[in-house]
Amino acid sequence: MNAKTSSTATLNERAQTALNDNFLRNAVKFTTERLRTNKVTATDELGNWEEWREQGRQIRLHTIAHLDYYLSLFVNNVRASGGHVHFASDAKEAIEITMKIVKEKHTRSIVKSKSMLSEEVHINQVFEQHGIEVVETDLGEYIIQLAGETPSHIIIPAIHKNKEQVAELFSNVAGKRLPADTAVLAGFARSKLREKFLEAEIGMTGCNFAIAETGSIALFSNEGNARMVSTVPKTQITFMGMERIIPSLEDLEVMATLLPRAATGQKLTVYMSLINGPRRSDDSDGPEELHVVIIDNGRSKQLGDPEFQEVLNCIRCGACLNACPVYRHVGGHAYGWVYSGPIGAVLTPLLHEDKELANASSLCGACYEACPVKIPLHDMLVYQRRRNVEEALTKKAEQLGMKAFKFISSNHRLFRRILRISQLGQKPFVKGGVITAKIGPLKGWNTYRYAPKLAQHSFRDTWKALDTELQFELQEMGPDMKDRLADILKKRGNTHESQ
Repeated sequence: MNAKTSSTATLNERAQTALNDNFLRNAVKFTTERLRTNKVTATDELGNWEEWREQGRQIRLHTIAHLDYYLSLFVNNVRASGGHVHFASDAKEAIEITMKIVKEKHTRSIVKSKSMLSEEVHINQVFEQHGIEVVETDLGEYIIQLAGETPSHIIIPAIHKNKEQVAELFSNVAGKRLPADTAVLAGFARSKLREKFLEAEIGMTGCNFAIAETGSIALFSNEGNARMVSTVPKTQITFMGMERIIPSLEDLEVMATLLPRAATGQKLTVYMSLINGPRRSDDSDGPEELHVVIIDNGRSKQLGDPEFQEVLNCIRCGACLNACPVYRHVGGHAYGWVYSGPIGAVLTPLLHEDKELANASSLCGACYEACPVKIPLHDMLVYQRRRNVEEALTKKAEQLGMKAFKFISSNHRLFRRILRISQLGQKPFVKGGVITAKIGPLKGWNTYRYAPKLAQHSFRDTWKALDTELQFELQEMGPDMKDRLADILKKRGNTHESQ
């Protein structure tokens, strides 16, 4: 699915396309299950995983609560080390700042390491419109750039591609047929990208973490490309989300423990680079100029919001995607923007106004259990759904249906009558104990699974018999046990009445 198709289609259309793509579904399922298994192994070996999660959560909560202070400290330290800092309120300003630097350097070629924020502001398209060559150097990003697609996963952008498809893409660049052999394809990409590193006037990076106390930029990479991007070109531009701050190097130790284990099940990322300003006179490598562009683009709107501020705690590990049953069935492009999975379903409505994504979740809470900093994404999805209802963004049929349910369920006599009618009315559609008919609101559900039939006898119907049986059991008990159980039941009854 290319970027254009993904952005113009509706959520249902994108999901339907993904569900009809058996290869994509199998590839995503296989990879995410492997990542989840690796994570379990790595966290078990570490031990005290829940304590590490809580420590990570507290660091992020503290930092976001004092974001103005830590941003100011970081900026001062970057400038003290010789770097330049720019602030962009939105994507348009980020592009304007970047293009000014690019034009001043008479840039013809740019190499980039992985940056979700650069995808967010669509900077590659802007470069191409100005005739500037831009090359993604992360292998997964390079593959999807050649395919003209957007990332399908936060940390594994080309999760939906197989080696035959990659061989075809690389063969078009090579001008000859390359075999679908992993070693050959990796070797071709390595040789091709090294040419680009040497040609580029500017290197662009993202920012995994910015350390306030030192003014350092931390980059995590498994391929070494980020190190090449940040050392070979004469000018470096770093895109940094305003929330990417952590207070100290001690806090980086915690994040360096959490992120790789949650993301891929690694004990440590292969390369972790700390950039402390531009090259000094006695440095052997590094850029002559360093520009850090700190981007808001809707993030500050979440500050002070008791329901959504914690979304800024995200460290972009992708663990929630690997755990999410929805993502594992439809992949990343079904979400329609840069961020996919549970974090995308929350972030996209907040930053990109695509509010229907709040419905792309089963609310099972697997994302919360997987998150290394314990972001309650399942709660946030409920909050967003409530806001959608308050803003009358839900479908008219759904609004009428919920009003009807409220009316019926608030009258127990009417509710019992409707239930009995439904028990009779379902009979023509029940086969083998389930409802298989693809009609009305059941159409979407029954396309991929079956709905259970309504029970012949409801809990209300059987309660009288259960109550009689319970009273009989009380009579058969000894006096002490009988008194204790009666006391418990009495307390429970009082509790329910008070509610």
